Amino acid sequence: MTPPSSKRIGVVVHGPEIIDSGRALKLVNYLKKMGRVNAVLGGTMGRVAVIDADLDGIISINTRRRPSISIRDMAEDSDIIIVLNQAKSRETGLAFGTMVARLAGIDKPLIQIDCGGRFVADLTLGHEASDSENLNEEGLAVAAGLAADLGLDLLRPRPKPRDCTQIQKDQVIRNLTGVIPGELISVNGTIIGRAVKPEVEIKACGGKITDLKGAEPKLHGLEKLHQVDLERAIIRSGSIRRSTVRARIGENRGEGVAFIDHCAEDAFEAASGAALALTVGDDTTAIAGDILARLGIPVIGIVDGDIDRLAQSPTIMPGSIIIRVQPGYDDIVGRRAREEIFRGEERISISALDLADRVVDLAGELLVERKEVKSDFS
Repeated sequence: MTPPSSKRIGVVVHGPEIIDSGRALKLVNYLKKMGRVNAVLGGTMGRVAVIDADLDGIISINTRRRPSISIRDMAEDSDIIIVLNQAKSRETGLAFGTMVARLAGIDKPLIQIDCGGRFVADLTLGHEASDSENLNEEGLAVAAGLAADLGLDLLRPRPKPRDCTQIQKDQVIRNLTGVIPGELISVNGTIIGRAVKPEVEIKACGGKITDLKGAEPKLHGLEKLHQVDLERAIIRSGSIRRSTVRARIGENRGEGVAFIDHCAEDAFEAASGAALALTVGDDTTAIAGDILARLGIPVIGIVDGDIDRLAQSPTIMPGSIIIRVQPGYDDIVGRRAREEIFRGEERISISALDLADRVVDLAGELLVERKEVKSDFS
């Protein structure tokens, strides 16, 4: 076995809460006692949290990867891989860990430290790819040591749970467990319903969501998802960031205007290098505005007042302009803007005031209010 001091430890940090709580930094520093640590982030809102905590020099946020892909990327250059997260419950934490381990399918010791569920789990045994007794023994030994040092429970992998994703021809079914009734259910940042049961099933056929079980559907949200790759979609229950922290506002040196329509979690990539973004939808404007504030990018948001507050206490850059239209017409005005202002382009050159004026003209009698954000960040 590799001496502890020279072990290569790959760390995948998932979700904003473990970063906001300060535990991610403490755990990364603690793991440095075991060897050389390389820490990367999985997820979008976690990237925002890393920026807010000024940890981008410690936790890499250069690329957007799913946790399972990040694990796979690090496997070749790591002796042990550790996933750090802070789930809302032990059940959801275990479900997340076993799913990620199965998707990653690596043959290295894989350990999860969940500060929300307060456990350490040896996930090395949690997937079929790991059939080496030595690897299994090493993973369990490291997990046991971590649990003892950190004062957390040591958990062994549970029996293989039902697959969270089922695919049959052009039909895809996604299952969510550990959902708290009353939580919002979102697909790629668009709210599609509110949970009424602890298990929610979403079914899509031919790229269109056709059934929702365990949740009361939001028809307007479902209508917005004209086409969705449910197998690869980001599905959440509850808020995208449960903690509230002070935003670290960036400095903008970009050019041009980006268009963001109901895909707020892609805002980093979609608006990278831009000076401004036009956003469509209440929650899209709130989430994208919050993300882009870290890059110093203001938004012009087309909204209709139908916000679900998927993001709590979002930040928005001063200089942003909110254009509110009649209920149910934000999508229509947004489509007009894409067709007549952007003309199919993803990025154009136009000033913020000129763009706002043109959107107001397109809204016409549908306009309710035009409001500029001054100095209040929230």
